[in-house]
Parts: sequence; C-alpha cells; structure tokens
Amino acid sequence: MKALVLIGGFGTRLRPVTYAVPKQLIPLAGKPMLYHVLDLLPAGIEEVVLATGYKADEIGRYVTEHPPRVPVRMVPEAEPLGTGGGMRNAGGDMSDPFLLLNSDVIAAFDVAALLTAQTAHGGIGTMTLVEVEDPTPYGVAALDPDDRILRFVEKPSREEAPSRWINAGLGVWRQDVLARIPSQTPVSWEREVVPSLLADGVYAFRAQGFWEDAGTPERLLRAQKYLFESGRGGRRALPAGTTGKGPAAIDPSAAVEGASFGGSVTVGPHVIVGAGAYLEDCILMDRVTVDAGASVVHSILGPRARVHGGHRVAHQILGEGAEA
Repeated sequence: MKALVLIGGFGTRLRPVTYAVPKQLIPLAGKPMLYHVLDLLPAGIEEVVLATGYKADEIGRYVTEHPPRVPVRMVPEAEPLGTGGGMRNAGGDMSDPFLLLNSDVIAAFDVAALLTAQTAHGGIGTMTLVEVEDPTPYGVAALDPDDRILRFVEKPSREEAPSRWINAGLGVWRQDVLARIPSQTPVSWEREVVPSLLADGVYAFRAQGFWEDAGTPERLLRAQKYLFESGRGGRRALPAGTTGKGPAAIDPSAAVEGASFGGSVTVGPHVIVGAGAYLEDCILMDRVTVDAGASVVHSILGPRARVHGGHRVAHQILGEGAEA
C-alpha cells in the first residue's frame, strides 16, 4: 500500500513564518510537522508520495537530508491545482486502495482500524471523522445509521452544518477515484470531488483520541503540547545549567545555559538563549536569539528572529529575522 500526502497551500494562517519556511517543516516537539504526520502510517506502507506545491524545493531538500522511516517520493505541481488537482497530478501510480493524508494533521488515530473498516464496508472510500464543537471551518458529513456519508458540505454556516462530524484529513480510497479528477485542472477534493463520490459508497470511520488541524498558531502550539504529553517526538530532560520543568526538545547545537523553561518548548539548531531568559509553550526555529532576561511564551519565532533583553513576547508569531 502507498500513501498520498497533500502538501499544498501557502500556510497563510501561519504567516509571517511561512514566508520563509513551509508550514510542514515547522518543528513541533523536536521534529517537523510533516514527520509527525508520517508517524501515523502503519507498518507495511511501501511508499509515501508527497503532492507538493509551495516551497517544494525546500521540502525536498529537507527530506533528502533527513530521510524519514518510510520511503518518500515528491511530485511537485507546476502551478496551484487545489487539493483534488494535486491528488491527480501526484497519484499516477497509487496502490489500490491508498491512504490519503493532509500534511497538517496531528492526531492519535488507529489507521489499521481505518483500513479494516474500509474492507468491511467495501465502498469507494472511508473518511476519518472527528466530532467538534464548531464544525464551520471544516468539511462536515451527514451520516445514516450505518455510517454511510449521505451529504458532505465544505465550510458550512452553523445553520447549514448537517452534523458536528468533520473530515479529519485522513482517509482510504480506491484508486479509481483519481481518474474522476480532471487532469492539470484546479479542483477542490473537498468541495467538488467528494460529493460526487457519495453515490458509490463513502463511509465514516469515527475516530476517538486527540486530533488537531495544526494550521494556526494556537492549534500548532496545542498540537505540540499534546505531542509532549503523549511522549511522542522528542521529550527530553532539561540540559545542565538550566532551570524549570520542561518538557522541552532542545537541539544539541543550541546554547541555553542559564535559561529557565516552562512546559512544551522546542528550541531549534544554533539558537542562543541568554541567562535569565524564560521560555514556555513556544517554538524557536533555527538561529533564533533570545537575549538575557527576555521571555517568550505562547509564541512562534521564525528563523533568525531576535528578542532583545528584558522584552516579553507573548501570543505572537515573528517572521524570519524579525526583532522584538
């Protein structure tokens, strides 16, 4: 079996960091978001195909320099094709069936159980759904008593939402769905393709456990906290010469002696944190500088950002080279 991972979009909700870095390479709990998505894959996946667009070269370079546990092949698109068009562009030799994943989903799902559900139903595909309080930012499903999806509405108003069960960005599909997507044409998988497949039997796999669409600063930091709490992706004790509680994922090349840590902190390569500085619930990407006595809480700092001594950065996202 193969897996197709959708890496489209420009990461607009995570700007200005994503002007410099694709969101899939933003580190959470010590490793890029994309690698946490790949951790969901069950044993036996033969290959992962990355359907890439924005900053594809940077993603390709990182994957080459840091090979994941599953063989990965990239298929870039020459121009934005949407989620459906990206699938068609990259899915020429998918397995039957194949897994489909969004690249910003941090979750604790039983993918083996999803595959079993697809075999049992025998329809054209099975979508993982999660129940949320507010379904309006997502694709929402109406279900019959056998969990067959009767209707699928992308980003409805509260009045139009048929339920609170939403697309969690993970599914398993028969290969022939790809042939139904026009070639080299911008198409939305969620708005245009999925509704057209319902007559062929699309079923729901109602997932339990943690799920987060890590596409905004708040959700990104919430996902990182979950990863630390669940022991996934880089729980480490604080290094000698620091104080606080952690957990924190601190690159060995970072200089943090004299700093103090709250929980859920990622410190990237060649970061410098001065004595008396305080970090909590934050992400410091490569070559960030936090001067002595400064503090960073509930924030994301892009490459080479700097926080000057005595300053406090809270609930902010700083882009590459920004100063505060």
